[in-house]
Amino acid sequence: MDGGIADWVARRAQRRPDATALVDVATGARHTYAAFDRRVGARAAALAALGVEAGMRVALLGENSAAYLEWLFGAARLGAVTVPVNHRLAPAEVAHVLADSGATVLVRSTAFTTLAGAAVDEQPVASVVELGSEPGVEEVAPAAVSGDDPCVIMYTSGTTGVPKGAVLTHDNMLWNAINMVTAGPGIGGTEVTIAAAPLFHIGALGLSALPLIYAGGTVVVVPSFDPAAFVDLMAREGVTTQFLVPAMWAALSRLPSLPPLPGLRWAISGGAPCPVTVIEHFTGLGWTFTEGFGMTELSPAALFLDAADVLTHAGSVGRPFMHVDARLVDEGGEDVGVGEVGELVLRGPTVFAGYWNRPEATAEVMRDGWFHSGDLGVRDAEGFVTLVDRKKDMIITGGENVYPIEVEQVLHRHPGITDVAVVGVGDAQWGETVLAVVVASGSLDPDEVIAYARERIARFKAPRRVEIVDELPRNATGKLLKRVLREQFAGQAEAVRR
Repeated sequence: MDGGIADWVARRAQRRPDATALVDVATGARHTYAAFDRRVGARAAALAALGVEAGMRVALLGENSAAYLEWLFGAARLGAVTVPVNHRLAPAEVAHVLADSGATVLVRSTAFTTLAGAAVDEQPVASVVELGSEPGVEEVAPAAVSGDDPCVIMYTSGTTGVPKGAVLTHDNMLWNAINMVTAGPGIGGTEVTIAAAPLFHIGALGLSALPLIYAGGTVVVVPSFDPAAFVDLMAREGVTTQFLVPAMWAALSRLPSLPPLPGLRWAISGGAPCPVTVIEHFTGLGWTFTEGFGMTELSPAALFLDAADVLTHAGSVGRPFMHVDARLVDEGGEDVGVGEVGELVLRGPTVFAGYWNRPEATAEVMRDGWFHSGDLGVRDAEGFVTLVDRKKDMIITGGENVYPIEVEQVLHRHPGITDVAVVGVGDAQWGETVLAVVVASGSLDPDEVIAYARERIARFKAPRRVEIVDELPRNATGKLLKRVLREQFAGQAEAVRR
């Protein structure tokens, strides 16, 4: 194919023009693939009229909508590069993304007019366009696009500092879609999903929207997530496959009841480790509930835990997707043995092209053809990988390694705890000690939490200190912002230096 991802829409419009491609919940609009293709062409024409050409960057700032995907595919039809922007950023942070990417056009929704205006005041762009405007009727000839041409620049969530732009190519998106359609029960042209997590995040884009469009299925787009309304929408639209981040699944698990969902073939959690209690809740309902591990730099699918293994290998993130190679290595790059902790490194056609204009940062993570994830894990004899934590988040207390995920999974089972994060804080005697920051469902005694942990894990792993908060700081994708907790409770954002 020489049209990149935009060619997917054109080919689906030829093969099944009357099949439903997009459902926009906010407007009530339902677009067939024929209509979707026309609207993509019109968006491309609008961008071309603004002088956008192949290789130029187009920033998208808006809530989830059908129009959001139209602009993304419209830019791809010109060979331009889309830059999805997190609308929860401050104006200065949006300005950083515009400046760093070199975007010349900003497509923004009415809801973010003020945010966009403040960002553009700091970092001007050539044109600002209304995202939700109705497309015209003109079209433009599609550009010839190579598979290794940049498709999107996805800015990493910035959990550890200033976001970097991960360059994902058209082939990255293609092979990620192939990984998804061949995983688990598979994805075909009759599938229906809801794009509920933000489309500026690779999770919703790479696990919900793009694979379904590649397969010719239906993507229902909602501007925001409300648990009760969401499950009703799942029932009404006949959702068959669904991706959500763990925080969203956890919210659904707390609903008093769920409507019948006879069409739901499988569910997948990703973006952060899913509490085992949440997995157990949905498997207890008879769902085909799966878990995966991905990263922006992997487009994002990397590892996958099939439904048949989700209980027998609870806590694992599974084995590599069909077209991903994975290893666990030591500091010297040598494979570690079964049961030994090593850094997860990955290789395959979904590995990104590098960080935008950051060759040194790219060289740091890309070594000998392998992407170094910074995640630590162990592998069992069957090849199942269990992540033990981010390399930088590992706690060393009194010479012993403590992996926060292990402690968090134990505390998730405490009946009085609804959310938990574990971080290391500096200690003059031990180097670091374990701190648990928890959200309680009612009255909770910190000493009782410590005792609960000590009964279930080694004493050195159990928290020495427990802080109770109303909510944990998370980014838009549900990832814990541990640097915020370290700054709040330990006076430093970074992990203790070693």
